[in-house]
Amino acid sequence: MGGIGKTTLARHIFEHALVKEHFDIRAWTTISQTYNVRETLMQVLHQVSGDLGSDLSENELGEKLYKYLYGRRYIIILDDMWSVEVWDKMRFFFPDYNDGSRVIVTTRLSNLAAELTNSNSIGMRFLDDVSSWNLFSKTVFGDEGFPLQLEEIGKKIVEKCKGLPLSIAVIGGLLAKSELTLEYWEHIEENLSSIVNSENDEYCLRVLKLSYDHLPAYLKPCFLYMGRFEEDKAIRVSELMRLWVSEGFLKPIIDKSLETVAEEYLKELVDRNLILVGWLGAVGNIKYCKMHDLVRDLSFQEAEKQRFYYVLGQHCPPGINSQRRIVIRRRTSDKTVRDALETMSSLARSFICDADTVPELLDFRFLRTLSTYKYSEGYLDENVFQMVNLRYLWARFRYRFQIPSSISLLWNLHTLIVTYKGELTTAPVEIWKMHQLKHVEFVGYLPDPPSGDSDVMMENLETLKGVIDFNLNEEMVKRIPNIKKLSISYENKVMERVKCLSYLQCLSKLESLTCIIDDGREEYLQSISFPHSLKKLYLRCGKFHLEEILEKIASLPLLEKLQLYKGQFARRSWEIVEGQFPSLKYLKLSECGDMECWTLEGSCLPRLEQLHLGYMESLEEFPSEIGEIATLKSIELQKCSESMAVSLKKIVEEQEELQGDPPFHVIVNECSLM
Repeated sequence: MGGIGKTTLARHIFEHALVKEHFDIRAWTTISQTYNVRETLMQVLHQVSGDLGSDLSENELGEKLYKYLYGRRYIIILDDMWSVEVWDKMRFFFPDYNDGSRVIVTTRLSNLAAELTNSNSIGMRFLDDVSSWNLFSKTVFGDEGFPLQLEEIGKKIVEKCKGLPLSIAVIGGLLAKSELTLEYWEHIEENLSSIVNSENDEYCLRVLKLSYDHLPAYLKPCFLYMGRFEEDKAIRVSELMRLWVSEGFLKPIIDKSLETVAEEYLKELVDRNLILVGWLGAVGNIKYCKMHDLVRDLSFQEAEKQRFYYVLGQHCPPGINSQRRIVIRRRTSDKTVRDALETMSSLARSFICDADTVPELLDFRFLRTLSTYKYSEGYLDENVFQMVNLRYLWARFRYRFQIPSSISLLWNLHTLIVTYKGELTTAPVEIWKMHQLKHVEFVGYLPDPPSGDSDVMMENLETLKGVIDFNLNEEMVKRIPNIKKLSISYENKVMERVKCLSYLQCLSKLESLTCIIDDGREEYLQSISFPHSLKKLYLRCGKFHLEEILEKIASLPLLEKLQLYKGQFARRSWEIVEGQFPSLKYLKLSECGDMECWTLEGSCLPRLEQLHLGYMESLEEFPSEIGEIATLKSIELQKCSESMAVSLKKIVEEQEELQGDPPFHVIVNECSLM
């Protein structure tokens, strides 16, 4: 990202005494966002030969540069490149005869680095605590010692810089010229982000803003929206992308769903290092993302300038009645919220409220996005006619809540999330009339669709989470033909409905399944069948025997992630043979306490990367074949037997002798010391 030290590192290389001695020719040029190949060639030619070549064409300049460099060992820095096109147009003018010459490129675009041919890339990381402190100390005090009375507050300031060299250098330069008092440094610590990213510090703001200015138009709204999340918040990617969809930020592309477009937009922002990866899923997908504080502040400032949204503070400003998107933070006073709602424009498009108490919404007939707390049960019934344009609704209730039948009037709704405490609720049968619904999350019962009316269906539904005792049958399968993510649980003592799990195989587009069965009869679970489209499976199944189920799971061709909780092994052993689990990357077994023996036959689990075993006290040792899985990256044990930890240690040592390095990362908790 901007300010992480790419140019500084390249400059140190360029100016190093050994580099000057080793290379015959050195040249440095900065590639502007609106680059001009001819001007860039003129700069390089002038530095290497002293000839400006102002009367030559682009090709003539390139030929002259090539001839001058030919036979000489050179190093050329192309700083801050924004497009691979400039390299494609210039690369042929740099002779390459394996004589040790080098071209170094710095860029903020990770995907650009990957596109450069015959290149080795270095991903710049944030500074660790020690390096951050050393840079800060040197910037503020040079070679002098750090005053003891300022050391504690100094470390707090450094911690807030989050390892970004630009931030450390800017704040360090400010403190180097200021008074050395504890009070002033505490003031800096409390207001660090706003000071570093203020208009007064044109250098810092300019460096970071370059990344925003270079964004294509279709990505700018998505980036600006990120500033509405609170500082240091881990942002769930699925929630973020649904909000982008509901806000209308995404440009429709033929043959691609809006969710797919959102994933591509997110990847672009990550490649541009404006969004950071917070937490990867087990199969490599981004589950949570985040932003560096300074980049978030930049997003927030630009959004305010463009009146993109307004984040309500502790006072309600007079201009709020013209805002289209309103965000209310946690801990905002009730009075401020009430004042804001009374003056807020009826033309508002988006209302995100994280405060604990919200009074009745007023006339929000154009509202498209609503995320709010509300504690009265009649809330939706009373306001549904004012919210007919809603696309995204996340309503959080403190007590028992019944989804009203009038919700079907929200015919534009794509996402419906209802969370509450108390007794389980039952969705109204009218929910089947909501044809635009794509994502539904609530904990409760989903009624059967009206019989005799085949047109009543949710053909766009892709996500259904939290449903209890889901009555899956032939008719239900027809009503949700495009479901991709399904989370269901069965809690009743008598579970005849578990027989319906045989119809899972009819959901031909299902990719992710969470199924929790805490009690019931054995024969019902044995009827379960899975579709071949399944990629992720979380199964918790009480005291049922697992052998037959695992045979079905092992044959799934696309399964990448399997989490298996509880259950019993009747034969007290599990054997995986060649050809089973062909795509599995992540395997977690927990509380399968009666499994004593685990064997692997042939070349099985060919793509396994992560293995987690928890509360497997009866399992005595690892199969030795585990160490031969080339793709394996990590093994984690949680409360397993001591002999398991010992056998794992032996496998690691054997592989170290063969390979010279540890074959995979090992984490052992509450088993034995490794």
